Amino acid sequence: MYTLKTLSKAAIPGALEKAERYRLLNEPLEAESICRDVLAVEPGNQQALIILLLALTDTFKQNLSTAFNQAHEVLEILSDQYCKAYYGGIISERRAKIHLERGGPGSGRLAYEWFQKAMTQYETALNSCSPGNQDALLRWNTCARLIMRHPEVAPPETGTNEQMLE
Repeated sequence: MYTLKTLSKAAIPGALEKAERYRLLNEPLEAESICRDVLAVEPGNQQALIILLLALTDTFKQNLSTAFNQAHEVLEILSDQYCKAYYGGIISERRAKIHLERGGPGSGRLAYEWFQKAMTQYETALNSCSPGNQDALLRWNTCARLIMRHPEVAPPETGTNEQMLE
């Protein structure tokens, strides 16, 4: 086994810039590793937690179950209520998109349930953001447009009491 090397505090700003760049280059594992190095030195670093959460959601396609649970663990550590609502919405929205992309029986209903959960979380975020921050509104509208664009993304038919999110 290897003993991981410790990042210096002075290197944290540059490391976080690199983590963001790796995410944008579609290299979420590298971004995740950097964020974990930062968090080993500064466990409450909110920027590292957010980049880590987003990097984990970037891996939903390959590893939905584990990455989803890890993203929720990170979400619980965020200190700001707006961030918890907004990034909770991101997690749900990205899960909805995975179900939509995978297709198959019941995938439209699953996607719908997750989009609805995301939209509820974005509504919560909108209630606590500043007037200049409309990010949650933009995400809410994206979810609504995806639902309207895909007829298979629909609620369960009336009369069924299935709860797909559990």
